[in-house]
Amino acid sequence: MSSKGKNGIKRWAILSGIGIQMGVIIYLFVKGGIWLDATYNLDGKAYTIIFTLLGVGISLFLVLQQTNRLNK
Repeated sequence: MSSKGKNGIKRWAILSGIGIQMGVIIYLFVKGGIWLDATYNLDGKAYTIIFTLLGVGISLFLVLQQTNRLNK
């Protein structure tokens, strides 16, 4: 296999890992928000909404950093 083919496979593997990482981060933040709502917020979903948005923001930030590093 040529070095160009290996580089393409490596790039796809890295991008797949980034997608999995993004999903895991968002999932954990949503679960944390649900837990906080169940524990401290008796009638609302404020923690779930805030933590979901925070998880999306953090995961997008990490994706941008990793793709910038990948393009260098």
